Amino acid sequence: MAALTHPLCVRIDKKIFPAVGGRKQNLVLEGIAFDVEPGSFVVITGPSGCGKSTMLNIIAGLDEDYEGTINFGVDAAPRVAFVFQTPRLLPWRTVYENIALVLPEGDPRLANIPELLERVGLTSAAAAYPEMISLGMQRRVALARAFVLEPQFLLMDEPFVSLDDPTAQALRELLVKLWSSRPTTVLFVTHDRAESVMLATRILRLSDGSASIAQDVAVPLSVADRTDRAKVLAEQHRIFGDG
Repeated sequence: MAALTHPLCVRIDKKIFPAVGGRKQNLVLEGIAFDVEPGSFVVITGPSGCGKSTMLNIIAGLDEDYEGTINFGVDAAPRVAFVFQTPRLLPWRTVYENIALVLPEGDPRLANIPELLERVGLTSAAAAYPEMISLGMQRRVALARAFVLEPQFLLMDEPFVSLDDPTAQALRELLVKLWSSRPTTVLFVTHDRAESVMLATRILRLSDGSASIAQDVAVPLSVADRTDRAKVLAEQHRIFGDG
Protein backbone atom coordinates (compact mmCIF):
# COMPACT_ATOMS: atom_id res chain seq x y z
CA MET A 1 0.00 0.00 0.00
CA ALA A 2 1.44 3.36 -1.03
CA ALA A 3 2.30 5.79 1.77
CA LEU A 4 -0.04 8.71 2.29
CA THR A 5 1.33 12.05 1.14
CA HIS A 6 -1.56 14.41 1.93
CA PRO A 7 -3.12 15.27 5.28
CA LEU A 8 -6.60 14.42 6.47
CA CYS A 9 -8.49 17.72 6.47
CA VAL A 10 -11.36 18.05 8.96
CA ARG A 11 -13.78 20.96 8.72
CA ILE A 12 -16.91 20.78 10.86
CA ASP A 13 -18.62 24.15 10.68
CA LYS A 14 -21.63 23.07 12.68
CA LYS A 15 -23.19 19.93 14.10
CA ILE A 16 -26.61 20.19 15.73
CA PHE A 17 -28.72 17.54 17.39
CA PRO A 18 -32.32 18.58 16.65
CA ALA A 19 -35.01 19.00 19.26
CA VAL A 20 -36.70 15.67 19.98
CA GLY A 21 -39.60 15.29 22.37
CA GLY A 22 -38.84 17.44 25.38
CA ARG A 23 -35.17 17.78 24.54
CA LYS A 24 -34.01 21.14 23.22
CA GLN A 25 -31.93 21.57 20.08
CA ASN A 26 -28.26 21.07 20.94
CA LEU A 27 -25.33 22.70 19.13
CA VAL A 28 -22.65 20.05 19.66
CA LEU A 29 -19.72 21.15 17.47
CA GLU A 30 -18.90 24.47 15.86
CA GLY A 31 -15.91 25.91 14.06
CA ILE A 32 -13.82 22.74 14.11
CA ALA A 33 -10.90 22.92 11.67
CA PHE A 34 -7.67 20.92 11.73
CA ASP A 35 -5.39 18.86 9.49
CA VAL A 36 -3.81 15.54 10.43
CA GLU A 37 -0.44 14.68 8.92
CA PRO A 38 0.06 11.10 7.63
CA GLY A 39 1.37 8.70 10.25
CA SER A 40 0.54 10.87 13.24
CA PHE A 41 -1.31 9.76 16.37
CA VAL A 42 -3.86 12.43 17.27
CA VAL A 43 -5.78 12.15 20.52
CA ILE A 44 -9.08 14.02 20.86
CA THR A 45 -9.85 14.70 24.50
CA GLY A 46 -12.06 16.89 26.64
CA PRO A 47 -14.83 16.66 29.24
CA SER A 48 -17.67 14.15 28.96
CA GLY A 49 -20.37 15.27 26.54
CA CYS A 50 -18.24 17.78 24.66
CA GLY A 51 -18.64 16.07 21.26
CA LYS A 52 -15.55 13.87 20.99
CA SER A 53 -17.35 10.73 19.82
CA THR A 54 -19.67 12.77 17.61
CA MET A 55 -16.62 14.23 15.85
CA LEU A 56 -15.13 10.77 15.33
CA ASN A 57 -18.41 9.46 13.92
CA ILE A 58 -18.50 12.36 11.45
CA ILE A 59 -14.92 11.69 10.34
CA ALA A 60 -15.75 7.99 9.93
CA GLY A 61 -18.76 8.79 7.79
CA LEU A 62 -21.18 7.29 10.31
CA ASP A 63 -22.87 10.68 10.81
CA GLU A 64 -23.48 12.72 7.66
CA ASP A 65 -25.90 15.24 9.19
CA TYR A 66 -23.51 18.17 9.67
CA GLU A 67 -22.20 21.27 7.94
CA GLY A 68 -18.61 20.97 6.74
CA THR A 69 -16.26 18.68 4.83
CA ILE A 70 -13.99 15.71 5.57
CA ASN A 71 -11.19 15.17 3.05
CA PHE A 72 -8.97 12.13 3.57
CA GLY A 73 -6.46 13.32 1.00
CA VAL A 74 -6.62 10.15 -1.10
CA ASP A 75 -7.90 9.63 -4.64
CA ALA A 76 -9.74 6.36 -3.98
CA ALA A 77 -11.96 5.44 -1.04
CA PRO A 78 -9.84 5.58 2.12
CA ARG A 79 -9.07 2.38 3.99
CA VAL A 80 -10.49 3.08 7.45
CA ALA A 81 -10.68 0.84 10.53
CA PHE A 82 -12.81 1.75 13.55
CA VAL A 83 -12.32 0.36 17.07
CA PHE A 84 -15.33 1.06 19.29
CA GLN A 85 -15.81 1.24 23.05
CA THR A 86 -17.00 -2.38 22.99
CA PRO A 87 -15.03 -5.06 21.08
CA ARG A 88 -18.08 -5.98 18.92
CA LEU A 89 -17.06 -9.58 18.36
CA LEU A 90 -19.48 -12.10 16.86
CA PRO A 91 -20.12 -14.67 19.60
CA TRP A 92 -20.56 -17.55 17.14
CA ARG A 93 -17.15 -17.01 15.54
CA THR A 94 -13.74 -17.86 16.96
CA VAL A 95 -11.01 -15.33 17.69
CA TYR A 96 -9.35 -16.15 14.36
CA GLU A 97 -12.66 -15.93 12.49
CA ASN A 98 -13.54 -12.58 14.07
CA ILE A 99 -10.25 -11.14 12.82
CA ALA A 100 -10.63 -12.70 9.36
CA LEU A 101 -14.20 -11.45 9.09
CA VAL A 102 -13.13 -7.99 7.85
CA LEU A 103 -11.26 -9.41 4.84
CA PRO A 104 -12.74 -10.98 1.71
CA GLU A 105 -12.12 -14.64 1.00
CA GLY A 106 -8.73 -15.19 -0.59
CA ASP A 107 -7.33 -11.80 0.47
CA PRO A 108 -3.53 -12.04 0.82
CA ARG A 109 -3.71 -10.17 4.16
CA LEU A 110 -5.28 -13.29 5.70
CA ALA A 111 -1.75 -14.69 5.80
CA ASN A 112 -0.84 -11.99 8.33
CA ILE A 113 -3.31 -13.17 10.97
CA PRO A 114 -1.03 -15.76 12.67
CA GLU A 115 1.72 -13.15 13.11
CA LEU A 116 -0.78 -10.60 14.43
CA LEU A 117 -2.18 -13.16 16.88
CA GLU A 118 1.36 -13.71 18.14
CA ARG A 119 1.94 -9.95 18.47
CA VAL A 120 -1.19 -9.50 20.60
CA GLY A 121 -0.55 -12.66 22.63
CA LEU A 122 -3.55 -14.64 21.40
CA THR A 123 -2.03 -17.52 19.45
CA SER A 124 -3.25 -20.07 21.98
CA ALA A 125 -6.75 -18.53 21.94
CA ALA A 126 -7.20 -18.52 18.14
CA ALA A 127 -9.87 -21.22 18.26
CA ALA A 128 -11.67 -19.83 21.33
CA TYR A 129 -15.03 -18.09 21.22
CA PRO A 130 -15.47 -14.58 22.71
CA GLU A 131 -17.36 -15.85 25.79
CA MET A 132 -14.35 -18.03 26.64
CA ILE A 133 -11.87 -15.15 26.93
CA SER A 134 -11.58 -12.06 29.15
CA LEU A 135 -12.65 -8.55 28.17
CA GLY A 136 -9.00 -7.54 27.93
CA MET A 137 -8.36 -10.37 25.49
CA GLN A 138 -11.43 -9.38 23.49
CA ARG A 139 -9.98 -5.86 23.21
CA ARG A 140 -6.78 -7.39 21.82
CA VAL A 141 -8.85 -9.24 19.21
CA ALA A 142 -10.41 -5.90 18.21
CA LEU A 143 -6.93 -4.36 17.84
CA ALA A 144 -5.72 -7.25 15.69
CA ARG A 145 -8.87 -7.04 13.55
CA ALA A 146 -8.21 -3.33 12.95
CA PHE A 147 -4.55 -3.76 12.05
CA VAL A 148 -5.10 -6.75 9.75
CA LEU A 149 -6.87 -4.34 7.40
CA GLU A 150 -3.59 -2.41 7.04
CA PRO A 151 -5.68 0.75 7.41
CA GLN A 152 -4.59 4.14 6.19
CA PHE A 153 -6.68 5.62 9.00
CA LEU A 154 -7.44 4.03 12.36
CA LEU A 155 -10.25 5.61 14.41
CA MET A 156 -10.61 4.58 18.05
CA ASP A 157 -13.39 5.64 20.42
CA GLU A 158 -12.33 5.05 24.05
CA PRO A 159 -11.35 1.44 23.29
CA PHE A 160 -9.89 0.78 26.77
CA VAL A 161 -12.69 2.25 28.88
CA SER A 162 -14.05 0.11 31.76
CA LEU A 163 -10.86 -1.97 32.03
CA ASP A 164 -8.82 -2.23 35.23
CA ASP A 165 -5.67 -0.08 35.24
CA PRO A 166 -3.09 -2.87 34.65
CA THR A 167 -5.05 -4.32 31.72
CA ALA A 168 -5.65 -0.89 30.18
CA GLN A 169 -1.97 0.00 30.54
CA ALA A 170 -0.89 -3.25 28.92
CA LEU A 171 -3.20 -2.56 25.98
CA ARG A 172 -1.90 1.01 25.61
CA GLU A 173 1.65 -0.33 25.43
CA LEU A 174 0.53 -2.94 22.90
CA LEU A 175 -1.14 -0.26 20.78
CA VAL A 176 2.04 1.86 20.77
CA LYS A 177 4.06 -1.16 19.62
CA LEU A 178 1.59 -2.07 16.89
CA TRP A 179 1.37 1.51 15.64
CA SER A 180 5.17 1.85 15.66
CA SER A 181 5.62 -1.34 13.63
CA ARG A 182 2.65 -0.74 11.29
CA PRO A 183 2.43 3.03 10.81
CA THR A 184 -1.05 4.38 10.22
CA THR A 185 -2.79 7.68 10.90
CA VAL A 186 -4.66 7.37 14.20
CA LEU A 187 -7.46 9.46 15.71
CA PHE A 188 -8.14 8.31 19.25
CA VAL A 189 -10.88 9.60 21.56
CA THR A 190 -10.44 9.52 25.33
CA HIS A 191 -11.24 11.60 28.40
CA ASP A 192 -8.20 10.16 30.23
CA ARG A 193 -5.42 12.75 30.28
CA ALA A 194 -2.61 10.33 31.16
CA GLU A 195 -3.74 8.04 28.35
CA SER A 196 -3.75 11.03 26.00
CA VAL A 197 -0.14 11.87 26.76
CA MET A 198 1.10 8.29 26.65
CA LEU A 199 -0.35 7.65 23.19
CA ALA A 200 -0.45 10.93 21.28
CA THR A 201 2.00 12.68 19.04
CA ARG A 202 -0.54 15.51 19.16
CA ILE A 203 -3.47 16.33 21.45
CA LEU A 204 -6.62 18.23 20.49
CA ARG A 205 -8.56 19.23 23.59
CA LEU A 206 -12.17 20.25 23.05
CA SER A 207 -13.87 22.90 25.15
CA ASP A 208 -16.98 22.21 27.20
CA GLY A 209 -20.43 23.11 25.95
CA SER A 210 -20.68 23.77 22.20
CA ALA A 211 -17.28 22.32 21.53
CA SER A 212 -14.51 24.00 19.65
CA ILE A 213 -10.77 23.27 19.88
CA ALA A 214 -9.45 24.81 23.10
CA GLN A 215 -5.90 23.41 22.85
CA ASP A 216 -3.76 21.92 20.08
CA VAL A 217 -0.38 20.73 21.32
CA ALA A 218 2.37 18.36 20.19
CA VAL A 219 3.61 15.59 22.49
CA PRO A 220 7.38 15.17 21.89
CA LEU A 221 7.84 11.77 23.57
CA SER A 222 9.74 8.89 22.00
CA VAL A 223 8.26 5.40 21.85
CA ALA A 224 10.42 4.42 24.83
CA ASP A 225 9.35 7.52 26.80
CA ARG A 226 5.70 6.53 26.48
CA THR A 227 6.17 3.59 28.83
CA ASP A 228 8.09 5.73 31.37
CA ARG A 229 5.48 6.81 33.92
CA ALA A 230 7.58 9.70 35.25
CA LYS A 231 8.05 11.20 31.79
CA VAL A 232 4.38 10.77 30.94
CA LEU A 233 3.34 12.50 34.18
CA ALA A 234 5.78 15.37 33.55
CA GLU A 235 4.38 15.88 30.07
CA GLN A 236 0.83 15.64 31.43
CA HIS A 237 1.64 18.44 33.88
CA ARG A 238 3.13 20.57 31.09
CA ILE A 239 0.07 20.20 28.88
CA PHE A 240 -2.81 20.07 31.34
CA GLY A 241 -1.32 21.51 34.53
CA ASP A 242 -1.95 18.31 36.47
CA GLY A 243 -0.55 14.81 36.78
